[in-house]
Amino acid sequence: MTSDLTVGATSTSQGAEDAVLPRADANRLPAGREATSGSGAPVRSRWRQKYRRNLIITDLAALVWVVYGTQIAWFGLGNAQLAAVNDSRITDISYWVFSIVLIVAWMWSLSFIDSRSDRVIGTGSQEYIRIVDASFRLFGTIAIIAFLTQVDVARGYLLISLPVGIVVLVFTRWLWRQWLVMKRSRGKYSANVLLVGSLSSVTQLARELARNPSAGYRVVGACVPSGKVADTIPGTDVPVMGSVDAILPALDATGADTVAVTSADDLPADKVKEISWSLEAGRQHLVLAPSITDIAGPRLHTRPVAGLPLIHVETPRFSKGQSFLKRTVDIVASFVGIIVLSPLLAFLALSVRLSSQGPVLFRQKRIGYRGREFTMLKFRSMVVNAEDLLEALAKQQRDSGNEVLFKMKNDPRVTPIGRIMRKFSLDELPQLFNVLGGSMSLVGPRPPLPSEVAQYADHVHRRFLAKPGITGLWQVSGRSSLSWEESVRLDLSYVENWTLLGDAVILGKTAKAALAPGETAH
Repeated sequence: MTSDLTVGATSTSQGAEDAVLPRADANRLPAGREATSGSGAPVRSRWRQKYRRNLIITDLAALVWVVYGTQIAWFGLGNAQLAAVNDSRITDISYWVFSIVLIVAWMWSLSFIDSRSDRVIGTGSQEYIRIVDASFRLFGTIAIIAFLTQVDVARGYLLISLPVGIVVLVFTRWLWRQWLVMKRSRGKYSANVLLVGSLSSVTQLARELARNPSAGYRVVGACVPSGKVADTIPGTDVPVMGSVDAILPALDATGADTVAVTSADDLPADKVKEISWSLEAGRQHLVLAPSITDIAGPRLHTRPVAGLPLIHVETPRFSKGQSFLKRTVDIVASFVGIIVLSPLLAFLALSVRLSSQGPVLFRQKRIGYRGREFTMLKFRSMVVNAEDLLEALAKQQRDSGNEVLFKMKNDPRVTPIGRIMRKFSLDELPQLFNVLGGSMSLVGPRPPLPSEVAQYADHVHRRFLAKPGITGLWQVSGRSSLSWEESVRLDLSYVENWTLLGDAVILGKTAKAALAPGETAH
């Protein structure tokens, strides 16, 4: 499920305080009042102000370093000046002054596009996209102004400042995001959320948010139809604060600053509107969480029609341009990867050959793009008769939560060198040749066995709309610990929401996961 709950919301949720008030203290607060610090500033908003201020400081430091560093590298320490097209010198504007103007304009652009807004920080790619968008718009504007005024700004100065500036800005924001994720994993710097809706929808959303604390939503209570205060949401420790008519007392009791309506089926027709009116403006916020899961943001559009916020979901498009771009990246990356990793590939092949009897490569029939069968390559990490032992092992392992995929920890068929290769996913490297040949992609749904496909439900066959990948979304989201339903959901989400940026993120997470102890799903 997407971590962005603001689709169709009447207001965007805000973060909670660093130190969350104990429930007993929250109960003593008068209705409509917010805890304040000694200076009178709201405690709940201090972390957002501090975080935004830190981003401004690091953005400014990064741009000063990049812009003046580029100027010195390009012109030296001299007093280089802007020139007109006719080569006449503009003596009153030097690059030292122009760099100041560029830095100020760049900082203003980042603020104007809300790249530091708490709506985009902490999760998703929007924060980074806004940085790139603001930077390109600024430099495009500079180019247009320079053309119209016939002022010749050094192209090298601009061509270096733009990409280096973007990379440094994104990197510093990424560092701050890791810090924020760490805080949120401890229950801090998050919005305190009260869920309202049917028991099933509340349960689903509570579990999803608990699995993704970096999204910045901390569930502190729930109101469900005919709810009893002594109950908890099944499978969680989230307390039921009463029925859907007890929202305001529940807000006071839990200290929640956000109400998330998970379904309106069991609510009166005007109940959502009443909830919106009863919340304190600027402090408490309403979020609608429609039951639309695994749909990427660009495919969702909210359009008000006759006073109704209708959510339009575009059907996924698999254009020839997207296919060409993905294939081009696969060819270039796999070719470069094979060349760079050739010493490692040779070492692993020799290790497999000397450690156990049998072939170096393991060849297995898998189902790929549009349901076509192909031969997938891997370094052999098991004994030669591993396939003959599979059926007996599968009968012993039925309680893993995955009814289709076979997964076993400490598989006795794995050789000692194979265990090391699997720990770091090195046995998957020969699949670079599959990618180069066109039967696989770097990123995509994992290719299933024919026996697994025979058990697929009809909707699962949508996995074959994309080429299978060496790695994929569900491998980096839980690897072999996910259930079958979760694996399918993530694979279908990838197929229907593919982007090149998404592939880059998955590859980065794969590299990080490969270095961590654990065994990949094969």
